[in-house]
Amino acid sequence: MTYTLTGVTLADGTTTNVVVEGQTISSVGSLTVGELIDCSGLMVLPGFVDLHTHLREPGSEDSETVLTGAKAAAKGGFTAVSAMANTSPVADTAGVVEQVFRLGKEAGLCEVFPIGAVTVGLAGEQLAELGAMADSAAQVRVFSDDGKCVSDPLVMRRALEYVKSFGGVIAQHAQDPRLTQASQMNEGEVSSRLGLAGWPAVAEEAIIARDILLADHVKSRLHICHLTTKGGVELVRWSKSQGINVTAEVTPHHLLLTDDLVESYDPVYKVNPPLRTDADVQALRIGLADGTIDIVATDHAPHPTEDKECEWSAAAFGMIGLETAFGVIVKTMIETGAMSWPRLVEVMSTNPAKIGRYSRQGGAVTAGSPANLTLVNPKSAWQVDREKMSSKSKNTPFHGTALTAKVIHTIYEGVFVVKNETLTGLKHE
Repeated sequence: MTYTLTGVTLADGTTTNVVVEGQTISSVGSLTVGELIDCSGLMVLPGFVDLHTHLREPGSEDSETVLTGAKAAAKGGFTAVSAMANTSPVADTAGVVEQVFRLGKEAGLCEVFPIGAVTVGLAGEQLAELGAMADSAAQVRVFSDDGKCVSDPLVMRRALEYVKSFGGVIAQHAQDPRLTQASQMNEGEVSSRLGLAGWPAVAEEAIIARDILLADHVKSRLHICHLTTKGGVELVRWSKSQGINVTAEVTPHHLLLTDDLVESYDPVYKVNPPLRTDADVQALRIGLADGTIDIVATDHAPHPTEDKECEWSAAAFGMIGLETAFGVIVKTMIETGAMSWPRLVEVMSTNPAKIGRYSRQGGAVTAGSPANLTLVNPKSAWQVDREKMSSKSKNTPFHGTALTAKVIHTIYEGVFVVKNETLTGLKHE
């Protein structure tokens, strides 16, 4: 298949043509070859890469499957997602990560990279088969007990030491379990007023501080999942000033939503870690803009309706986010003038691919790069509608939110998997 994307705009503002032959970008410039596809008014960006996705399969297919999650990812402009390990059975063996990897290949909509568990059963006690997962067909390089914290410092140290041998990274869910027992929301003025058990910022920051020091001690790679607090941003900023090999992510919802929304008692706003204060939101935006925070990650966490449409204390933690991530980042970071389009490419494509060691993802839109591309309209107003989501679940906190940028086409390995906002007829159908 050979075609030319004509009149398309790059992140730096240049208008050009992009020729795709097979799975590769063959030319960027004036040349036109094959079918001509008019892309006037559209920007072409490297395909988005999500380093933090919950696809729920195996074990919770009522919430999501690899296939339905891949559909949501493609609709959101993602050409690669990273499937977290808190499945059933847990992805703590080569067999389970290879199953997820195979399901991703069968879906054929984006690359699906399994994340391996750090500890057996996410129990935090015994290291999982890290080496076997790294040597498997899935070639796992990111390991996380996300959903739970690796709270034992000795276990965390050993994990950091182990993955260092093959260039892996430990992605930590920073949450001291003793400080967050029965917690329901951010600890602060709103939690006091509502009478809900508070989730203190120090529970996140204490683990971040400890793990930064451990990573420095063993000279290994550490990644902080879903950073949410102003203090956490300062800790990561300090670690980078010291040359410590630490990276961090922020979710779209933590860049926009605040804990005062919990006053509605609507469980759609119940998430782990919790929504924080406006001061935290502003610190996260500054941290993402100035490079302290390396990437945006969705923490896409689907749940069946019955686990969300219930009383707050009984509801599950989590929000879906693959299909709204781009629009929310434009709203919070581009429209506010906090961030440029080239920086958006870094945080949604280039940097997550580098952290995950995903060799065919996140490359510049240049001749010779793999044709994993997202074409977006930066000035196309739309309103989020949970009933139109491709995800199996509908627990979006952005239902009814007006956004002004949308994904129009997603190209994975040279093939349009989404064309004119519609999933195309491939082997997933």
